[in-house]
Amino acid sequence: MKKTIDEKFFSVISYTFTFVIALICFLPFWLIVIGSFTSESEIIARGYSLWPSEFSVEAYKMVFQLPERIFKAYGVSIFITVLGGGISLFITAMSAFVLMRKDFEFRNKIALFFYFPTIFSGGMIPSYILVVKYLNLKDNILALILPGLLGAWNIFLMRNFMKSIPDSIMESAKLDGANDFIIFVKFYLPLSGAGLATIGLFTALGYWNNWYNAMMYINKADLYPLQYLLYQMLTSITGLRDAASKAGLVVADLPDETFKMAMAVITTGPIILLYPFVQKYFVKGLTVGSVKG
Repeated sequence: MKKTIDEKFFSVISYTFTFVIALICFLPFWLIVIGSFTSESEIIARGYSLWPSEFSVEAYKMVFQLPERIFKAYGVSIFITVLGGGISLFITAMSAFVLMRKDFEFRNKIALFFYFPTIFSGGMIPSYILVVKYLNLKDNILALILPGLLGAWNIFLMRNFMKSIPDSIMESAKLDGANDFIIFVKFYLPLSGAGLATIGLFTALGYWNNWYNAMMYINKADLYPLQYLLYQMLTSITGLRDAASKAGLVVADLPDETFKMAMAVITTGPIILLYPFVQKYFVKGLTVGSVKG
C-alpha cells in the first residue's frame, strides 16, 4: 500500500528519533573501546575523546602478560555460565510450571516461599557459613554455580509467560495419557522459547559478571573467573600507582584508566556477540511475561 504524506512524515520522525537514541546508547561503548587504545598520558592530560591522537596497546599488553591465566579464567567463566545457566534455566522453568498450575493446591504458599527472600535476606555472614561450613564448598567450582541457581524474579517472569499458553494443550495431552513431566518437556518448554531465551540471557549475564562469589569462596588461582582475575589485576595496578605517588615517582606510563577500559572490552565482548542471537526473543519474552500478574 502506498503511504500517505502523514505516514511518511511519521516514519521519518520515528527513524530519526530511533537513530539518535541508538547513537546515544552506542557512544559510551565507543568511548570505552577507543579509551582502551589510548595512551595513559593522553587520558590524564586531555581526558577521553572519540578518536585518540596517540594509539597505545599498553593496556592490552598488561592484561595479556600472562595469557595462560587469562585463557584459563575465560574457561572458568564459560564453564560456570554454560553449566550454571543451563541448570538454572531448567529448574526455573520447572518451578514456574508448578506455580502456574491452577490444580496445584499449595502454589500460593510456595510462591510466598520464593518471594519472601526478595524482601528479607539472611545477609553475607549466614551465606558464607552455609556455603563454607555446611556445604563445604570452599575452593570448589560449585561455589560459583549453586548460589545463583534460582532467582525469584526469573521464576515469576517465567510463570507469567507460561500462563499465556492455552490450558487446552495440557488437557489434550492428559487425554492422550501424558504425565506432568512429559507435558512440561514436550509441550511447555518448546512453546516457551521466547521466555526461556529471556531468562537464559539474564542468568548468563549474572554468572558471567559475577566476581563476588569468587572473592568470598575461592582462593585457588586456577578457579578464578575472568572478572575476578581482572579485578585483582586492576587492584594491583591501583596499589602500585598509589605507592609510587607517595614515593614521588612518575607513574604516568602505568596504565590504570586504560586498563579499566580494556578490562571492560574483554569482559563484555562475548556477551555482545551473544546478544544478537537472543535479541529477537528478548522483547517478546518480557512483554508476554508481564501481561498477567
